[in-house]
Amino acid sequence: MTRTTPPRPLDVEALFPELAAHRGTTTRLHPRPGRPGVSDSSVGGPMLWPADEPWPVCTEAHERGRGRRPGDIHRKRGVMAAAYAREPYEGLTEEERRLVGELEREHRVPGAGENDPVPMIGLAQLYAKDVPDLPAGPDGADLLQVFWCPFDAHGPTGYGMSLDVRRRRAAEVVDVLTSPPLPEVVGYEGYIPEPCVLHPEQVATYPFAGLLPEELCERIHAWEEALEEEAEEREDDEEEDHPVGYQYDLSIPPGWRAGGYASWHATDPYAMDCANCATPMDLLLTVDSSEWDGGSGSWTPLEERGLRPHPAALPTAVVAGNHGELNVFTCPTDPGHPARWSVQ
Repeated sequence: MTRTTPPRPLDVEALFPELAAHRGTTTRLHPRPGRPGVSDSSVGGPMLWPADEPWPVCTEAHERGRGRRPGDIHRKRGVMAAAYAREPYEGLTEEERRLVGELEREHRVPGAGENDPVPMIGLAQLYAKDVPDLPAGPDGADLLQVFWCPFDAHGPTGYGMSLDVRRRRAAEVVDVLTSPPLPEVVGYEGYIPEPCVLHPEQVATYPFAGLLPEELCERIHAWEEALEEEAEEREDDEEEDHPVGYQYDLSIPPGWRAGGYASWHATDPYAMDCANCATPMDLLLTVDSSEWDGGSGSWTPLEERGLRPHPAALPTAVVAGNHGELNVFTCPTDPGHPARWSVQ
């Protein structure tokens, strides 16, 4: 089933003609629950991985001997989804609450050392043939594969993510690994994706306002403030509670997407330059905790209008950071240079 982004509530280029020079495209991936195969672009699906190539592992020093079992996480989600699908929804039964409590228990891995290899989780794979805005890979690579460590314990703060971003030529994989390793336990259930097929859709996008020329950015902010003041002055409760805004309705779509512009809504924009050559990097992939939010809902696909926001807007069950989004960047000069990422 296709997913179709509704027309924008306003013509942003009619309001601010200068934006035409900054217009770009991004591909909304629209991950939805399914049964992808190794030849499919997917989130949480099987990877096209060579049987004779070592699976990505994390060897950074951190606690890895206590956590929840991946299988228990999937089972708990199944229980919750079945309960939520009941009409009318009246919450969990006593038996379901007992089962969920058992599935949420932490388990220990006896003898686990802080540097023992932890198999990384296959987060997503994207074939260039499916995703028009996927930045080019090195040496003709047509497949992007992203893995992450299932523990929030990396970097100087001890609470950061660890990713492994791979690019390869799909045709070169002959013998496929059929049983990839899984960690015995994970530190956080938001690192375990539910298998999702993708429904790519290319849409127009514009830069984050703070990265536009200063005068244009100030005019956009003044326009948004005027709309907010008008909304506050309305006395009719039937009026729209969420006035249209550049950031949330007209520029960068929510949800998983490839290419386009990164949002910097949680921090001020900062430089994402290649660590090897100092070239400003391009957005490769956005991993989002939800496909649309509870605001105006203007980005909700036409085919899913009227659905309850939960769990329809949370198909992957992935949680990036504090229920935000993860932006992965690539070097446009040499896509073989290491990726960088930020969490918003």
